Amino acid sequence: MAIELECLGAAGTVTGSKHLLRTSRATVLLDCGLFQGRREEARARNEAFDLGGRAIDAVVLSHAHIDHSGALPVAWRQGYRGPIYATPATRDLCVPMLEDAAHIQLSDAKYIQLLIARGHREVRPVEPLYTREDAVAVLGQFIGLPYHRAAPIAPGVKLTFLDAGHVLGSAVCVLDIEDQGRRLRFAFTGDLGRHHLPILRDPQTPDGVECLVMESTYGDRLHEPIDRSTESLGEAIRKTLARKGKVIIPSFALERAQEIIFALKRLRAQAQLPKVPVYVDSPLAVRLTEVFKLHPECYDAETAKYLSGADSPFEFDGLHYVSEVADSMAIDSSDEPSVVIAAGGMCEGGRVLHHLRHGIGNERNTVIIVGYQAQHTLGRRLVEGRAEVRIFGVPRSRAAEVVVLNGFSAHADQAGLLRYAGQVGARGPLSRIVLVHGEPKAQAALKAQLTSTRVCAQVDVPARGDVLTL
Repeated sequence: MAIELECLGAAGTVTGSKHLLRTSRATVLLDCGLFQGRREEARARNEAFDLGGRAIDAVVLSHAHIDHSGALPVAWRQGYRGPIYATPATRDLCVPMLEDAAHIQLSDAKYIQLLIARGHREVRPVEPLYTREDAVAVLGQFIGLPYHRAAPIAPGVKLTFLDAGHVLGSAVCVLDIEDQGRRLRFAFTGDLGRHHLPILRDPQTPDGVECLVMESTYGDRLHEPIDRSTESLGEAIRKTLARKGKVIIPSFALERAQEIIFALKRLRAQAQLPKVPVYVDSPLAVRLTEVFKLHPECYDAETAKYLSGADSPFEFDGLHYVSEVADSMAIDSSDEPSVVIAAGGMCEGGRVLHHLRHGIGNERNTVIIVGYQAQHTLGRRLVEGRAEVRIFGVPRSRAAEVVVLNGFSAHADQAGLLRYAGQVGARGPLSRIVLVHGEPKAQAALKAQLTSTRVCAQVDVPARGDVLTL
């Protein structure tokens, strides 16, 4: 049997990362993420995920984002009881992340049921994919593997994690495979970070890789410098506060929320942020920020220096962390201008939906988009400037201004991806690149650049369900 890679998710799209690596002796699942998109499509795809009785020897988790880790409790429900390898930081982050994912599913299902009871016939009931008990149970299967420490994880397969620089604990997964006399060094980037971002170290490059499976989220565009994005953030906030409005920032609770807090602290220190209340409305973000403090091994020099002193990068005057539902509701009840960083990066779940429901129709308000928005999500519709959007299935007119700041992205842009592929090629016999985790337009553009610059002889762009012989 040849060494094979089956792409079960994040192929031709940026969400639901799942890839099966098979040899004659072992089967390893790389990532186990939830698909995010149209509510009904997401539901159907996530329910359709079926291990199908596959004898999986191990799961390797690149990082804790839900589109990479969120289906692990589904695998548990289907009977998977094997090891899940992750960095110690990813393991610790998955505790609140998976519990929160279960809580959000339950809360959204209850709220949708309430809308149905109130007569919204266009809304369909949903059931949670899994419970908190399922999430807690699967956490017992995690094995923490530090960066740079090789470990056998399945017959003929050794794993080493390198820092991916994307989020706390994120890893480039390097697999050394021996099968039927063949040796193959294989690397899976997960989500690849950018150079010179605050908080985290830069991505690390493996040696001797023959096959590189690389994300391609921003394969067709370049990011503006992070300092310019911070300036633009300040400008948008000041403009909104001048008209007595509120700023709503949908944010992933992991990494993006901490980066925005860090940027606001800088703006406040430079007298570029007025003294108004700033709310971080996410129990998960509160818990994750505490996890950040436990893992200085992941920080760059600047953040490590901050944390060694009394001045925390995640605290400043006027910043309020919100956990209780009543406190969250009070933000919407108040007419006081404020900045609200709320959980739900693609606006498909979490408390941000309630803030958008209350604030989207007010022309004084601003929604600031600071992360990638997948196709068919509410966040993407806001980016597209739709005059009407659906929130919890109910149509809402949009009067609020929408500002898009892609410079805060924790993903490498086209230049960063090309540079990384070139560095891998310079350090080994790279003969094949497989592009995943990207939409078709971005992947086509990146493939063209990789081919024209002769970084690699073969560049594949698999569709979901494709099986590649390595």
